Amino acid sequence: MILKGKVWKFGDDINTDVIYPGKHLAIFEPEEMAKHCFETIYPDFLKKLKKGDIIVAGKYFGCGSSREQAATCLKYAGIGCIIAESFARIYYRNAINQGLPILVCPGISKKIEQGHTIEVDIASGSIKNLTTGEKIQASRLPEFILGIISDGGLIPYVKKKLKRNV
Repeated sequence: MILKGKVWKFGDDINTDVIYPGKHLAIFEPEEMAKHCFETIYPDFLKKLKKGDIIVAGKYFGCGSSREQAATCLKYAGIGCIIAESFARIYYRNAINQGLPILVCPGISKKIEQGHTIEVDIASGSIKNLTTGEKIQASRLPEFILGIISDGGLIPYVKKKLKRNV
Protein backbone atom coordinates (compact mmCIF):
# COMPACT_ATOMS: atom_id res chain seq x y z
CA MET A 1 0.00 0.00 0.00
CA ILE A 2 1.68 3.17 -1.23
CA LEU A 3 0.14 6.53 -0.38
CA LYS A 4 1.00 9.96 -1.68
CA GLY A 5 -0.30 13.21 -0.26
CA LYS A 6 0.24 16.71 0.99
CA VAL A 7 1.42 17.09 4.59
CA TRP A 8 -0.57 18.66 7.39
CA LYS A 9 1.96 19.23 10.16
CA PHE A 10 1.18 19.27 13.87
CA GLY A 11 3.38 19.64 16.94
CA ASP A 12 3.66 17.64 20.14
CA ASP A 13 0.82 16.62 22.47
CA ILE A 14 -2.09 16.95 20.04
CA ASN A 15 -4.91 15.66 22.20
CA THR A 16 -8.14 13.95 21.21
CA ASP A 17 -10.22 17.00 22.17
CA VAL A 18 -8.31 19.04 19.58
CA ILE A 19 -8.72 16.30 16.97
CA TYR A 20 -12.42 15.77 17.71
CA PRO A 21 -14.08 18.20 20.16
CA GLY A 22 -16.02 16.65 23.02
CA LYS A 23 -19.11 18.72 22.30
CA HIS A 24 -19.75 16.45 19.28
CA LEU A 25 -19.63 13.11 21.13
CA ALA A 26 -23.37 12.57 20.56
CA ILE A 27 -22.73 12.17 16.80
CA PHE A 28 -22.53 8.52 15.76
CA GLU A 29 -22.33 8.67 11.96
CA PRO A 30 -18.66 8.62 10.82
CA GLU A 31 -19.35 10.96 7.89
CA GLU A 32 -20.83 13.52 10.30
CA MET A 33 -17.91 13.07 12.72
CA ALA A 34 -15.53 13.90 9.88
CA LYS A 35 -17.07 17.36 9.56
CA HIS A 36 -15.67 18.36 12.97
CA CYS A 37 -12.04 17.24 12.93
CA PHE A 38 -9.60 19.94 14.05
CA GLU A 39 -12.35 22.57 13.96
CA THR A 40 -11.02 24.38 17.05
CA ILE A 41 -7.47 24.88 15.71
CA TYR A 42 -7.99 24.68 11.91
CA PRO A 43 -11.51 26.00 11.22
CA ASP A 44 -10.98 25.65 7.45
CA PHE A 45 -9.19 22.29 7.64
CA LEU A 46 -11.88 20.40 5.74
CA LYS A 47 -12.13 23.05 3.05
CA LYS A 48 -8.41 22.69 2.27
CA LEU A 49 -8.02 18.96 2.91
CA LYS A 50 -7.64 16.69 -0.12
CA LYS A 51 -8.46 12.99 0.10
CA GLY A 52 -5.23 11.14 0.84
CA ASP A 53 -3.46 14.02 2.60
CA ILE A 54 -1.12 12.93 5.37
CA ILE A 55 -0.71 14.12 8.94
CA VAL A 56 2.85 14.44 10.28
CA ALA A 57 3.16 15.19 13.99
CA GLY A 58 5.56 15.37 16.87
CA LYS A 59 5.42 13.37 20.09
CA TYR A 60 2.39 11.89 21.80
CA PHE A 61 -0.21 12.45 19.05
CA GLY A 62 -3.70 11.48 20.26
CA CYS A 63 -3.10 11.95 23.97
CA GLY A 64 -5.98 12.72 26.31
CA SER A 65 -9.18 10.71 26.33
CA SER A 66 -9.79 7.30 24.84
CA ARG A 67 -12.42 8.54 22.39
CA GLU A 68 -12.21 6.52 19.22
CA GLN A 69 -14.04 9.30 17.36
CA ALA A 70 -10.67 11.06 17.13
CA ALA A 71 -9.41 8.32 14.80
CA THR A 72 -12.74 7.75 13.08
CA CYS A 73 -13.21 11.41 12.10
CA LEU A 74 -9.78 11.56 10.43
CA LYS A 75 -10.34 8.36 8.47
CA TYR A 76 -13.72 9.54 7.18
CA ALA A 77 -12.39 13.03 6.45
CA GLY A 78 -10.01 11.38 3.97
CA ILE A 79 -6.67 11.39 5.79
CA GLY A 80 -4.43 8.82 4.06
CA CYS A 81 -2.23 8.12 7.06
CA ILE A 82 -0.73 9.61 10.19
CA ILE A 83 3.01 9.61 10.89
CA ALA A 84 4.23 10.85 14.26
CA GLU A 85 7.28 10.63 16.48
CA SER A 86 5.08 8.84 19.02
CA PHE A 87 1.41 8.21 19.77
CA ALA A 88 -0.72 7.80 22.84
CA ARG A 89 -1.15 4.02 23.01
CA ILE A 90 -4.94 3.98 22.95
CA TYR A 91 -5.06 6.39 20.02
CA TYR A 92 -2.59 4.21 18.14
CA ARG A 93 -4.79 1.17 18.64
CA ASN A 94 -8.02 3.05 17.85
CA ALA A 95 -6.51 4.17 14.53
CA ILE A 96 -5.52 0.61 13.64
CA ASN A 97 -8.96 -0.67 14.65
CA GLN A 98 -10.47 1.88 12.24
CA GLY A 99 -8.12 0.80 9.45
CA LEU A 100 -6.32 4.16 9.46
CA PRO A 101 -2.64 3.67 8.56
CA ILE A 102 -0.41 4.96 11.35
CA LEU A 103 3.39 4.93 11.53
CA VAL A 104 5.89 5.80 14.25
CA CYS A 105 8.92 7.70 12.99
CA PRO A 106 11.20 9.38 15.54
CA GLY A 107 12.57 12.68 14.21
CA ILE A 108 9.99 13.02 11.41
CA SER A 109 8.80 16.44 12.55
CA LYS A 110 12.25 17.92 11.91
CA LYS A 111 12.43 16.51 8.38
CA ILE A 112 9.03 17.31 6.88
CA GLU A 113 7.20 20.62 6.73
CA GLN A 114 3.61 21.73 6.24
CA GLY A 115 2.64 21.52 2.57
CA HIS A 116 5.40 19.12 1.52
CA THR A 117 4.29 16.18 -0.60
CA ILE A 118 5.35 12.76 0.62
CA GLU A 119 5.03 9.18 -0.53
CA VAL A 120 4.61 6.49 2.10
CA ASP A 121 4.98 2.74 1.69
CA ILE A 122 2.88 1.49 4.60
CA ALA A 123 4.19 -2.09 4.38
CA SER A 124 7.88 -1.21 4.52
CA GLY A 125 7.59 2.01 6.52
CA SER A 126 9.62 3.93 3.94
CA ILE A 127 8.81 7.59 3.44
CA LYS A 128 10.03 9.76 0.61
CA ASN A 129 9.74 13.51 0.81
CA LEU A 130 8.94 14.33 -2.81
CA THR A 131 9.50 18.03 -2.10
CA THR A 132 13.10 17.63 -0.86
CA GLY A 133 14.02 14.16 -2.13
CA GLU A 134 14.92 12.95 1.38
CA LYS A 135 14.19 9.33 2.33
CA ILE A 136 13.13 8.51 5.87
CA GLN A 137 12.46 5.18 7.56
CA ALA A 138 9.55 4.69 9.98
CA SER A 139 9.03 1.65 12.16
CA ARG A 140 7.49 -1.24 10.26
CA LEU A 141 4.08 -2.51 11.23
CA PRO A 142 3.64 -6.22 12.05
CA GLU A 143 1.95 -8.32 9.36
CA PHE A 144 -1.27 -8.80 11.31
CA ILE A 145 -1.68 -5.02 11.73
CA LEU A 146 -1.05 -4.55 8.01
CA GLY A 147 -3.85 -7.09 7.50
CA ILE A 148 -6.23 -5.10 9.70
CA ILE A 149 -5.42 -1.90 7.83
CA SER A 150 -5.68 -3.60 4.44
CA ASP A 151 -9.10 -5.02 5.32
CA GLY A 152 -10.39 -1.59 6.38
CA GLY A 153 -10.32 -2.07 10.15
CA LEU A 154 -10.61 -4.64 12.91
CA ILE A 155 -14.27 -5.55 12.34
CA PRO A 156 -13.89 -6.29 8.59
CA TYR A 157 -10.64 -8.14 9.37
CA VAL A 158 -12.33 -10.39 11.95
CA LYS A 159 -15.33 -11.01 9.69
CA LYS A 160 -12.98 -12.06 6.89
CA LYS A 161 -11.09 -14.44 9.21
CA LEU A 162 -14.33 -15.96 10.49
CA LYS A 163 -15.59 -16.58 6.94
CA ARG A 164 -12.37 -18.45 6.11
CA ASN A 165 -12.77 -20.64 9.19
CA VAL A 166 -16.40 -21.63 8.46
